Amino acid sequence: MKYLLWMTLLVWMLRFTSSPAAAQEGDDSFLAYVVDQARELAGRSYAPPAFQLPKSLAELDYDRYREIRFRPPRSVWRGAGMFEVQLFHLGFLYREPVGIHVVENGTICPIVFDPEMFDYGNTGLQEDLPNDLGFAGFRIHYPLNRPGYKDEVLVFLGASYFRLLGRGQVYGVSARGLAIDTALPKGEEFPAFRQFWLVRPAPAATSMTIYALLDSMSVTGAYRFHLTPDTETVMDVTATLFARTDVQRLGIAPLTSMFLFGENATRFFDDYRPEVHDSDGLLVHTGADEWIWRPLTNPTKLHVSALLDEHPQGFGLLQRDRHFAHYLDLEAHFERRPSLWVEPQGEPWGKGAVHLVEIPVREEIHDNIVAFWVPDQALKAGESRTFTYRLRASLTPSLNTGSLGYVHRTQVGWGAVPGMREPPPRSLRRFIVDFSGGDLPRLAASQPVKAELSVSAGQVSDLVVQKLPGADGWRATFRLAPNGTEPVDMRLFLTLYNKRLTETWNYVWSPDEID
Repeated sequence: MKYLLWMTLLVWMLRFTSSPAAAQEGDDSFLAYVVDQARELAGRSYAPPAFQLPKSLAELDYDRYREIRFRPPRSVWRGAGMFEVQLFHLGFLYREPVGIHVVENGTICPIVFDPEMFDYGNTGLQEDLPNDLGFAGFRIHYPLNRPGYKDEVLVFLGASYFRLLGRGQVYGVSARGLAIDTALPKGEEFPAFRQFWLVRPAPAATSMTIYALLDSMSVTGAYRFHLTPDTETVMDVTATLFARTDVQRLGIAPLTSMFLFGENATRFFDDYRPEVHDSDGLLVHTGADEWIWRPLTNPTKLHVSALLDEHPQGFGLLQRDRHFAHYLDLEAHFERRPSLWVEPQGEPWGKGAVHLVEIPVREEIHDNIVAFWVPDQALKAGESRTFTYRLRASLTPSLNTGSLGYVHRTQVGWGAVPGMREPPPRSLRRFIVDFSGGDLPRLAASQPVKAELSVSAGQVSDLVVQKLPGADGWRATFRLAPNGTEPVDMRLFLTLYNKRLTETWNYVWSPDEID
Protein backbone atom coordinates (compact mmCIF):
# COMPACT_ATOMS: atom_id res chain seq x y z
CA MET A 1 0.00 0.00 0.00
CA LYS A 2 2.82 2.41 0.90
CA TYR A 3 4.46 1.81 -2.48
CA LEU A 4 1.20 2.51 -4.35
CA LEU A 5 0.59 5.69 -2.35
CA TRP A 6 4.01 7.11 -3.15
CA MET A 7 3.77 6.13 -6.81
CA THR A 8 0.46 8.00 -7.04
CA LEU A 9 1.98 11.09 -5.42
CA LEU A 10 4.94 10.90 -7.80
CA VAL A 11 2.62 10.80 -10.81
CA TRP A 12 0.78 13.91 -9.57
CA MET A 13 4.07 15.73 -9.01
CA LEU A 14 5.40 14.88 -12.47
CA ARG A 15 2.17 15.84 -14.22
CA PHE A 16 1.86 19.13 -12.41
CA THR A 17 5.46 20.26 -12.60
CA SER A 18 5.31 19.94 -16.37
CA SER A 19 3.67 23.39 -16.10
CA PRO A 20 6.16 25.16 -13.78
CA ALA A 21 4.33 28.50 -13.62
CA ALA A 22 1.05 26.95 -12.54
CA ALA A 23 1.51 27.02 -8.77
CA GLN A 24 0.97 30.71 -8.21
CA GLU A 25 -1.74 31.56 -5.71
CA GLY A 26 -5.13 32.00 -7.38
CA ASP A 27 -3.78 30.97 -10.79
CA ASP A 28 -6.55 29.40 -12.90
CA SER A 29 -4.05 26.95 -14.37
CA PHE A 30 -3.81 25.09 -11.07
CA LEU A 31 -7.58 24.94 -10.83
CA ALA A 32 -7.57 23.53 -14.36
CA TYR A 33 -5.15 20.87 -13.16
CA VAL A 34 -7.53 19.84 -10.36
CA VAL A 35 -10.49 19.98 -12.77
CA ASP A 36 -8.63 17.53 -15.03
CA GLN A 37 -8.21 15.22 -12.02
CA ALA A 38 -11.93 15.37 -11.27
CA ARG A 39 -12.92 14.84 -14.90
CA GLU A 40 -10.63 11.82 -15.22
CA LEU A 41 -11.90 10.37 -11.95
CA ALA A 42 -15.53 10.75 -13.06
CA GLY A 43 -14.75 8.69 -16.15
CA ARG A 44 -13.94 5.70 -13.96
CA SER A 45 -16.22 3.60 -11.81
CA TYR A 46 -16.41 4.67 -8.19
CA ALA A 47 -13.96 2.86 -5.93
CA PRO A 48 -14.04 3.49 -2.18
CA PRO A 49 -10.65 4.07 -0.55
CA ALA A 50 -8.77 0.79 -0.10
CA PHE A 51 -7.69 1.55 3.44
CA GLN A 52 -8.01 -0.40 6.67
CA LEU A 53 -7.78 1.70 9.81
CA PRO A 54 -5.76 -0.03 12.54
CA LYS A 55 -8.04 -1.63 15.13
CA SER A 56 -6.56 0.43 17.95
CA LEU A 57 -7.66 3.65 16.22
CA ALA A 58 -11.01 2.32 14.99
CA GLU A 59 -12.02 1.45 18.56
CA LEU A 60 -11.20 4.86 20.04
CA ASP A 61 -14.06 6.62 21.79
CA TYR A 62 -14.49 10.39 21.79
CA ASP A 63 -12.55 11.05 25.01
CA ARG A 64 -9.54 8.91 24.08
CA TYR A 65 -9.41 10.40 20.58
CA ARG A 66 -9.28 13.89 22.10
CA GLU A 67 -6.15 12.88 24.02
CA ILE A 68 -4.26 12.82 20.70
CA ARG A 69 -3.03 16.35 20.13
CA PHE A 70 -0.94 17.85 17.35
CA ARG A 71 2.35 19.35 18.50
CA PRO A 72 2.30 23.07 17.45
CA PRO A 73 6.09 23.21 16.85
CA ARG A 74 5.50 20.73 13.99
CA SER A 75 3.05 23.05 12.23
CA VAL A 76 3.52 23.52 8.50
CA TRP A 77 5.09 26.97 7.81
CA ARG A 78 5.79 27.39 11.54
CA GLY A 79 6.98 30.95 12.21
CA ALA A 80 7.37 31.71 8.50
CA GLY A 81 4.33 33.90 7.90
CA MET A 82 0.77 34.74 8.89
CA PHE A 83 -0.61 31.26 8.23
CA GLU A 84 0.26 27.90 9.77
CA VAL A 85 -1.24 24.43 9.24
CA GLN A 86 -1.85 21.70 11.82
CA LEU A 87 -2.99 18.14 11.08
CA PHE A 88 -5.68 15.87 12.52
CA HIS A 89 -4.97 12.27 13.46
CA LEU A 90 -7.01 9.36 12.13
CA GLY A 91 -9.28 7.51 14.55
CA PHE A 92 -12.73 7.54 16.18
CA LEU A 93 -15.17 8.77 13.45
CA TYR A 94 -12.37 9.68 11.03
CA ARG A 95 -11.43 6.42 9.34
CA GLU A 96 -10.18 7.36 5.88
CA PRO A 97 -6.99 9.34 5.16
CA VAL A 98 -6.91 12.38 2.92
CA GLY A 99 -3.91 13.41 0.85
CA ILE A 100 -2.58 16.82 1.94
CA HIS A 101 0.04 18.57 -0.18
CA VAL A 102 1.90 21.89 -0.14
CA VAL A 103 2.22 23.79 -3.41
CA GLU A 104 5.28 26.04 -3.61
CA ASN A 105 7.47 27.35 -6.44
CA GLY A 106 5.72 25.25 -9.06
CA THR A 107 6.02 21.92 -7.23
CA ILE A 108 3.73 19.73 -5.14
CA CYS A 109 5.14 18.19 -1.96
CA PRO A 110 3.05 15.75 0.11
CA ILE A 111 2.87 16.22 3.88
CA VAL A 112 4.05 12.86 5.19
CA PHE A 113 2.71 11.34 8.41
CA ASP A 114 5.11 11.15 11.34
CA PRO A 115 3.97 9.92 14.79
CA GLU A 116 6.30 12.50 16.33
CA MET A 117 3.91 15.20 15.10
CA PHE A 118 1.44 14.18 17.82
CA ASP A 119 1.24 13.95 21.59
CA TYR A 120 -0.64 10.72 22.34
CA GLY A 121 -1.23 11.41 26.03
CA ASN A 122 -1.92 8.19 27.94
CA THR A 123 -3.27 6.26 24.95
CA GLY A 124 0.01 4.42 24.18
CA LEU A 125 -1.01 4.34 20.51
CA GLN A 126 2.24 5.64 19.06
CA GLU A 127 3.89 2.25 19.59
CA ASP A 128 1.63 0.45 17.08
CA LEU A 129 1.14 2.91 14.22
CA PRO A 130 2.34 2.38 10.64
CA ASN A 131 4.56 5.05 9.14
CA ASP A 132 2.24 5.58 6.16
CA LEU A 133 -0.91 6.17 8.22
CA GLY A 134 -1.86 9.57 6.77
CA PHE A 135 -4.10 12.27 8.19
CA ALA A 136 -7.83 12.80 8.80
CA GLY A 137 -7.80 16.50 7.91
CA PHE A 138 -6.20 19.83 8.76
CA ARG A 139 -6.80 23.23 10.27
CA ILE A 140 -5.51 26.68 9.34
CA HIS A 141 -4.18 29.03 12.03
CA TYR A 142 -3.92 32.82 11.71
CA PRO A 143 -3.47 35.76 14.19
CA LEU A 144 -7.19 36.55 14.12
CA ASN A 145 -7.99 37.90 17.57
CA ARG A 146 -4.65 39.21 18.82
CA PRO A 147 -1.07 39.53 17.54
CA GLY A 148 1.35 36.88 18.63
CA TYR A 149 -1.17 34.06 18.80
CA LYS A 150 -2.55 32.17 15.82
CA ASP A 151 -6.16 31.07 16.26
CA GLU A 152 -7.95 28.38 14.31
CA VAL A 153 -9.82 30.03 11.44
CA LEU A 154 -10.64 27.08 9.16
CA VAL A 155 -10.98 23.32 9.66
CA PHE A 156 -11.49 20.58 7.05
CA LEU A 157 -12.37 17.33 8.83
CA GLY A 158 -14.69 14.50 7.84
CA ALA A 159 -16.28 13.83 4.40
CA SER A 160 -16.64 17.28 2.78
CA TYR A 161 -17.32 19.19 6.02
CA PHE A 162 -15.49 22.38 6.94
CA ARG A 163 -15.94 25.23 9.41
CA LEU A 164 -14.63 28.78 9.41
CA LEU A 165 -14.49 31.56 11.99
CA GLY A 166 -14.34 35.32 12.11
CA ARG A 167 -13.01 37.48 14.91
CA GLY A 168 -14.48 36.78 18.37
CA GLN A 169 -16.36 33.64 17.28
CA VAL A 170 -16.44 30.01 18.41
CA TYR A 171 -17.29 27.03 16.20
CA GLY A 172 -20.93 26.29 15.49
CA VAL A 173 -22.48 26.05 12.04
CA SER A 174 -20.60 23.96 9.42
CA ALA A 175 -20.39 24.06 5.66
CA ARG A 176 -19.98 21.18 3.22
CA GLY A 177 -18.57 20.86 -0.26
CA LEU A 178 -21.70 19.16 -1.58
CA ALA A 179 -24.92 17.46 -0.45
CA ILE A 180 -26.47 14.62 -2.44
CA ASP A 181 -29.98 13.22 -1.90
CA THR A 182 -30.36 14.80 1.54
CA ALA A 183 -33.61 13.75 3.28
CA LEU A 184 -34.67 11.41 0.48
CA PRO A 185 -36.11 7.99 1.43
CA LYS A 186 -33.29 6.14 -0.35
CA GLY A 187 -30.74 7.69 2.00
CA GLU A 188 -28.14 10.44 1.72
CA GLU A 189 -24.85 10.12 -0.12
CA PHE A 190 -21.89 11.83 1.54
CA PRO A 191 -19.20 13.00 -0.91
CA ALA A 192 -15.72 13.33 0.56
CA PHE A 193 -12.66 15.42 -0.16
CA ARG A 194 -9.87 12.96 -1.03
CA GLN A 195 -6.98 15.32 -1.81
CA PHE A 196 -6.01 18.84 -0.74
CA TRP A 197 -3.39 21.20 -2.13
CA LEU A 198 -2.38 24.15 0.09
CA VAL A 199 -0.75 26.98 -1.81
CA ARG A 200 1.91 28.54 0.37
CA PRO A 201 1.14 32.25 0.85
CA ALA A 202 3.78 34.95 0.97
CA PRO A 203 5.00 35.68 4.54
CA ALA A 204 2.94 38.89 4.88
CA ALA A 205 -0.10 37.63 2.96
CA THR A 206 -3.48 37.88 4.69
CA SER A 207 -5.22 35.45 2.32
CA MET A 208 -4.44 31.91 1.18
CA THR A 209 -5.76 29.43 -1.38
CA ILE A 210 -6.68 25.77 -1.00
CA TYR A 211 -7.62 23.31 -3.75
CA ALA A 212 -9.49 20.07 -3.18
CA LEU A 213 -10.60 16.97 -5.09
CA LEU A 214 -14.01 15.57 -4.16
CA ASP A 215 -15.27 12.06 -4.88
CA SER A 216 -18.46 10.05 -4.34
CA MET A 217 -20.53 7.35 -6.02
CA SER A 218 -22.43 9.94 -8.10
CA VAL A 219 -20.21 13.00 -8.44
CA THR A 220 -16.59 14.15 -8.53
CA GLY A 221 -15.55 17.75 -8.07
CA ALA A 222 -12.66 20.22 -8.27
CA TYR A 223 -12.74 23.01 -5.66
CA ARG A 224 -10.85 26.21 -5.05
CA PHE A 225 -11.18 27.95 -1.68
CA HIS A 226 -9.71 31.43 -1.23
CA LEU A 227 -9.66 32.31 2.47
CA THR A 228 -9.42 35.82 3.97
CA PRO A 229 -9.70 35.85 7.78
CA ASP A 230 -11.09 39.01 9.38
CA THR A 231 -13.89 40.25 11.65
CA GLU A 232 -16.07 38.83 8.89
CA THR A 233 -14.04 35.95 7.46
CA VAL A 234 -14.62 35.48 3.74
CA MET A 235 -14.03 32.38 1.65
CA ASP A 236 -14.58 32.44 -2.10
CA VAL A 237 -15.48 29.03 -3.51
CA THR A 238 -15.35 27.69 -7.05
CA ALA A 239 -16.72 24.16 -7.55
CA THR A 240 -16.70 22.27 -10.86
CA LEU A 241 -18.77 19.08 -10.64
CA PHE A 242 -18.80 16.00 -12.87
CA ALA A 243 -21.65 13.49 -12.67
CA ARG A 244 -20.98 9.76 -12.84
CA THR A 245 -24.70 9.01 -12.51
CA ASP A 246 -27.93 10.99 -12.51
CA VAL A 247 -28.32 12.97 -9.28
CA GLN A 248 -31.84 13.22 -7.93
CA ARG A 249 -31.22 16.06 -5.45
CA LEU A 250 -28.04 18.10 -5.88
CA GLY A 251 -27.37 20.33 -2.86
CA ILE A 252 -25.12 23.32 -3.58
CA ALA A 253 -23.35 25.25 -0.79
CA PRO A 254 -24.86 23.13 2.01
CA LEU A 255 -24.85 24.45 5.56
CA THR A 256 -25.34 22.28 8.65
CA SER A 257 -26.24 23.43 12.15
CA MET A 258 -27.89 22.50 15.45
CA PHE A 259 -31.21 23.70 16.88
CA LEU A 260 -32.46 21.99 20.03
CA PHE A 261 -34.89 24.58 21.37
CA GLY A 262 -35.43 28.33 21.33
CA GLU A 263 -37.96 31.01 22.18
CA ASN A 264 -40.47 29.46 19.75
CA ALA A 265 -40.28 25.98 21.28
CA THR A 266 -43.45 23.97 21.84
CA ARG A 267 -41.58 20.82 22.95
CA PHE A 268 -40.46 20.60 26.57
CA PHE A 269 -36.77 20.18 27.49
CA ASP A 270 -35.78 19.78 31.12
CA ASP A 271 -32.84 22.20 30.89
CA TYR A 272 -31.74 25.23 32.92
CA ARG A 273 -30.83 27.09 29.75
CA PRO A 274 -33.53 29.23 28.08
CA GLU A 275 -32.27 28.40 24.55
CA VAL A 276 -29.86 25.92 22.97
CA HIS A 277 -28.91 26.38 19.31
CA ASP A 278 -26.03 27.18 16.96
CA SER A 279 -28.37 28.99 14.56
CA ASP A 280 -31.87 30.37 15.08
CA GLY A 281 -33.07 31.03 11.54
CA LEU A 282 -32.70 30.68 7.80
CA LEU A 283 -32.44 33.97 5.91
CA VAL A 284 -32.99 34.08 2.14
CA HIS A 285 -32.43 37.02 -0.21
CA THR A 286 -34.43 36.17 -3.31
CA GLY A 287 -33.81 37.13 -6.91
CA ALA A 288 -36.83 39.44 -6.63
CA ASP A 289 -35.06 41.33 -3.79
CA GLU A 290 -37.28 39.97 -1.01
CA TRP A 291 -35.71 39.13 2.34
CA ILE A 292 -37.32 36.10 4.01
CA TRP A 293 -36.68 34.96 7.59
CA ARG A 294 -37.63 31.41 8.58
CA PRO A 295 -37.18 30.69 12.33
CA LEU A 296 -35.77 27.22 12.90
CA THR A 297 -37.60 24.47 14.78
CA ASN A 298 -36.85 21.08 16.29
CA PRO A 299 -39.87 19.13 15.05
CA THR A 300 -41.32 15.86 16.30
CA LYS A 301 -40.90 14.37 12.81
CA LEU A 302 -38.77 15.17 9.78
CA HIS A 303 -39.61 18.48 8.10
CA VAL A 304 -38.41 19.28 4.58
CA SER A 305 -39.41 22.55 2.94
CA ALA A 306 -38.36 24.43 -0.19
CA LEU A 307 -38.39 28.17 -0.88
CA LEU A 308 -38.71 28.47 -4.65
CA ASP A 309 -36.62 31.16 -6.31
CA GLU A 310 -34.83 32.23 -9.48
CA HIS A 311 -31.33 33.72 -9.44
CA PRO A 312 -31.02 33.79 -5.62
CA GLN A 313 -28.90 36.60 -4.21
CA GLY A 314 -28.03 34.83 -0.98
CA PHE A 315 -29.05 32.54 1.85
CA GLY A 316 -27.62 31.50 5.19
CA LEU A 317 -28.09 30.04 8.63
CA LEU A 318 -27.88 32.92 11.11
CA GLN A 319 -27.52 33.23 14.85
CA ARG A 320 -29.32 36.52 15.43
CA ASP A 321 -29.72 36.27 19.20
CA ARG A 322 -26.45 37.56 20.71
CA HIS A 323 -27.53 37.92 24.36
CA PHE A 324 -25.71 35.69 26.85
CA ALA A 325 -28.71 35.91 29.19
CA HIS A 326 -30.78 34.05 26.60
CA TYR A 327 -28.44 31.01 26.78
CA LEU A 328 -26.69 31.14 30.22
CA ASP A 329 -24.06 28.67 29.01
CA LEU A 330 -20.51 29.55 30.06
CA GLU A 331 -19.01 26.61 28.16
CA ALA A 332 -20.85 26.51 24.83
CA HIS A 333 -21.16 30.31 24.38
CA PHE A 334 -23.96 30.05 21.85
CA GLU A 335 -24.05 33.86 21.69
CA ARG A 336 -20.66 33.72 19.93
CA ARG A 337 -21.53 31.10 17.31
CA PRO A 338 -21.07 32.49 13.77
CA SER A 339 -23.70 33.15 11.17
CA LEU A 340 -22.78 31.70 7.78
CA TRP A 341 -23.97 33.47 4.63
CA VAL A 342 -23.80 32.23 1.01
CA GLU A 343 -23.68 34.68 -1.91
CA PRO A 344 -23.71 33.33 -5.48
CA GLN A 345 -21.02 34.88 -7.67
CA GLY A 346 -20.42 34.93 -11.41
CA GLU A 347 -23.12 33.32 -13.55
CA PRO A 348 -26.64 33.46 -12.02
CA TRP A 349 -27.81 30.17 -10.55
CA GLY A 350 -31.13 30.15 -12.41
CA LYS A 351 -34.31 28.51 -11.14
CA GLY A 352 -34.36 26.29 -8.10
CA ALA A 353 -35.10 26.35 -4.39
CA VAL A 354 -33.44 26.79 -1.05
CA HIS A 355 -34.17 23.57 0.83
CA LEU A 356 -34.44 23.51 4.61
CA VAL A 357 -34.27 20.17 6.42
CA GLU A 358 -35.21 20.04 10.12
CA ILE A 359 -34.60 16.71 11.89
CA PRO A 360 -36.06 15.85 15.31
CA VAL A 361 -33.45 15.41 18.06
CA ARG A 362 -33.43 15.22 21.86
CA GLU A 363 -29.75 16.13 22.39
CA GLU A 364 -27.59 19.03 21.27
CA ILE A 365 -24.78 16.72 20.13
CA HIS A 366 -26.57 16.22 16.81
CA ASP A 367 -26.56 18.62 13.87
CA ASN A 368 -30.21 18.50 12.83
CA ILE A 369 -30.50 21.49 10.48
CA VAL A 370 -29.42 21.49 6.83
CA ALA A 371 -29.90 24.23 4.22
CA PHE A 372 -28.74 24.18 0.59
CA TRP A 373 -29.60 25.29 -2.93
CA VAL A 374 -31.14 22.77 -5.34
CA PRO A 375 -31.17 23.80 -9.02
CA ASP A 376 -34.23 22.98 -11.09
CA GLN A 377 -31.99 21.63 -13.84
CA ALA A 378 -30.93 18.18 -12.69
CA LEU A 379 -27.33 17.04 -13.06
CA LYS A 380 -27.29 14.06 -15.41
CA ALA A 381 -24.64 11.38 -15.89
CA GLY A 382 -21.78 12.66 -18.03
CA GLU A 383 -22.62 16.35 -17.43
CA SER A 384 -20.53 18.94 -15.64
CA ARG A 385 -21.42 22.22 -14.01
CA THR A 386 -19.55 25.01 -12.22
CA PHE A 387 -20.81 27.03 -9.25
CA THR A 388 -19.05 30.00 -7.67
CA TYR A 389 -20.08 31.58 -4.39
CA ARG A 390 -18.81 33.48 -1.40
CA LEU A 391 -19.08 32.29 2.20
CA ARG A 392 -19.05 34.86 5.00
CA ALA A 393 -18.71 33.94 8.68
CA SER A 394 -19.53 36.71 11.15
CA LEU A 395 -21.44 37.63 14.28
CA THR A 396 -23.47 40.21 12.39
CA PRO A 397 -23.42 39.69 8.59
CA SER A 398 -22.97 42.91 6.60
CA LEU A 399 -26.11 42.51 4.51
CA ASN A 400 -27.53 45.29 2.35
CA THR A 401 -31.14 45.15 3.53
CA GLY A 402 -31.69 48.89 3.11
CA SER A 403 -34.21 50.38 5.55
CA LEU A 404 -36.03 47.12 6.26
CA GLY A 405 -36.66 46.00 9.79
CA TYR A 406 -35.88 42.41 10.76
CA VAL A 407 -37.56 39.70 12.83
CA HIS A 408 -36.26 40.04 16.36
CA ARG A 409 -38.33 37.39 18.13
CA THR A 410 -40.84 34.63 17.39
CA GLN A 411 -42.93 33.07 20.14
CA VAL A 412 -45.71 30.50 19.97
CA GLY A 413 -48.23 29.47 22.60
CA TRP A 414 -51.72 28.23 23.27
CA GLY A 415 -54.33 30.67 22.00
CA ALA A 416 -56.62 30.40 25.04
CA VAL A 417 -57.59 33.37 27.19
CA PRO A 418 -56.87 32.83 30.92
CA GLY A 419 -59.96 31.95 32.95
CA MET A 420 -62.13 30.69 30.08
CA ARG A 421 -64.80 28.23 31.24
CA GLU A 422 -64.62 26.31 28.00
CA PRO A 423 -61.05 26.67 26.74
CA PRO A 424 -60.36 26.09 23.06
CA PRO A 425 -58.43 23.05 21.78
CA ARG A 426 -54.64 23.05 22.22
CA SER A 427 -54.31 23.33 18.44
CA LEU A 428 -55.43 26.97 18.63
CA ARG A 429 -52.13 28.83 18.50
CA ARG A 430 -51.15 32.38 19.34
CA PHE A 431 -48.15 33.73 17.38
CA ILE A 432 -46.05 36.69 18.49
CA VAL A 433 -43.67 38.22 15.91
CA ASP A 434 -41.52 41.15 17.03
CA PHE A 435 -39.66 43.31 14.50
CA SER A 436 -36.75 45.70 15.11
CA GLY A 437 -34.39 47.93 13.14
CA GLY A 438 -34.77 49.73 9.84
CA ASP A 439 -37.20 52.66 9.96
CA LEU A 440 -39.20 51.16 12.83
CA PRO A 441 -37.49 53.10 15.68
CA ARG A 442 -38.48 56.42 14.06
CA LEU A 443 -42.19 55.61 13.91
CA ALA A 444 -44.54 56.97 16.56
CA ALA A 445 -47.03 54.57 18.13
CA SER A 446 -49.84 56.47 16.42
CA GLN A 447 -48.63 55.54 12.93
CA PRO A 448 -51.05 53.18 11.10
CA VAL A 449 -48.61 50.32 10.70
CA LYS A 450 -50.28 47.22 9.27
CA ALA A 451 -49.43 43.54 9.14
CA GLU A 452 -49.75 41.79 5.79
CA LEU A 453 -50.46 38.16 6.70
CA SER A 454 -51.21 35.19 4.47
CA VAL A 455 -51.74 31.55 5.47
CA SER A 456 -52.00 28.42 3.36
CA ALA A 457 -54.70 26.84 5.54
CA GLY A 458 -56.72 27.42 8.70
CA GLN A 459 -58.45 30.52 10.05
CA VAL A 460 -56.75 33.66 11.41
CA SER A 461 -58.25 35.91 14.08
CA ASP A 462 -57.24 38.84 16.32
CA LEU A 463 -54.49 40.20 14.08
CA VAL A 464 -53.04 43.21 15.93
CA VAL A 465 -49.99 45.45 15.38
CA GLN A 466 -48.54 47.51 18.24
CA LYS A 467 -45.40 49.45 19.05
CA LEU A 468 -43.48 47.78 21.85
CA PRO A 469 -43.23 49.88 25.04
CA GLY A 470 -39.81 51.19 25.96
CA ALA A 471 -38.24 49.65 22.85
CA ASP A 472 -37.57 50.40 19.22
CA GLY A 473 -39.61 47.49 17.91
CA TRP A 474 -43.13 46.65 16.76
CA ARG A 475 -45.17 43.54 17.42
CA ALA A 476 -47.63 41.64 15.25
CA THR A 477 -49.78 39.06 17.02
CA PHE A 478 -52.57 36.76 15.83
CA ARG A 479 -54.37 33.52 16.55
CA LEU A 480 -54.45 30.58 14.17
CA ALA A 481 -57.00 27.75 14.15
CA PRO A 482 -55.65 25.01 11.83
CA ASN A 483 -57.69 22.65 9.69
CA GLY A 484 -57.20 19.36 11.48
CA THR A 485 -53.57 18.25 11.26
CA GLU A 486 -52.83 20.06 7.98
CA PRO A 487 -49.57 22.07 8.16
CA VAL A 488 -49.91 25.83 7.76
CA ASP A 489 -47.41 27.93 5.79
CA MET A 490 -47.52 31.57 6.96
CA ARG A 491 -46.02 34.81 5.64
CA LEU A 492 -46.12 38.14 7.46
CA PHE A 493 -44.51 41.57 7.08
CA LEU A 494 -45.27 45.13 8.22
CA THR A 495 -46.23 48.06 5.99
CA LEU A 496 -46.99 51.76 6.34
CA TYR A 497 -49.12 53.38 3.63
CA ASN A 498 -48.44 50.33 1.43
CA LYS A 499 -44.69 50.71 1.82
CA ARG A 500 -42.92 47.62 3.10
CA LEU A 501 -41.19 48.22 6.43
CA THR A 502 -39.73 44.79 7.20
CA GLU A 503 -38.44 41.53 5.86
CA THR A 504 -40.92 38.68 5.49
CA TRP A 505 -41.46 36.35 8.44
CA ASN A 506 -42.14 32.85 7.11
CA TYR A 507 -43.20 29.98 9.38
CA VAL A 508 -44.59 26.50 8.90
CA TRP A 509 -46.75 25.24 11.76
CA SER A 510 -47.86 21.63 12.10
CA PRO A 511 -50.61 21.02 14.69
CA ASP A 512 -49.05 17.67 15.62
CA GLU A 513 -45.96 19.50 16.96
CA ILE A 514 -47.57 20.20 20.35
CA ASP A 515 -45.86 18.27 23.17
